[in-house]
Amino acid sequence: MEKRWYVVHTYSGYENKVKTNLEKRVESMEMADKIFRVVVPVEEVQENKNGKQKIVARKIFPGYVLVEMIMTDDSWYVVRNTPGVTGFVGSTGSGSKPIPLLPEEAERILQSMGIVDAKPQFDVNINETVRVKSGPFADLVGKVEGIEPEKQKVRVLVNMFGRETPVEFDFTQVERI
Repeated sequence: MEKRWYVVHTYSGYENKVKTNLEKRVESMEMADKIFRVVVPVEEVQENKNGKQKIVARKIFPGYVLVEMIMTDDSWYVVRNTPGVTGFVGSTGSGSKPIPLLPEEAERILQSMGIVDAKPQFDVNINETVRVKSGPFADLVGKVEGIEPEKQKVRVLVNMFGRETPVEFDFTQVERI
């Protein structure tokens, strides 16, 4: 099983209390090998109070906390029964396991908070030759036709069935030869 990010619903205004309670429970119940990080999603914003500019942390998703964990019966029980937690987002009933966030969703939230580094740098240029490292086209070699840094995508001309065909890959799927 792999660790994934889950969204936990809390009483509104209790997000930080739930974070503290859950971290204490993880320690006392020796669940550090199953529950890794607890994050209250916040963003820094400038507010104007009494004529003075002030930077404050505002909750991005009030009433929600993110938990990075490996979903087992034990870890589910520990989180679900933490004081202030009303349940997991994405579970269909009281006894069902929740659905984790997609990795890109979790990464986007963490990036906006400055927890995860910005997008990886891509050091390949147009017309350079690359090899596909993973996926159904693994080990094919092709020439870079286009790069979309904002989407983390690269378009590569690969030879399939005797024709050059453009295929889009994630930056992480290709490497320079």
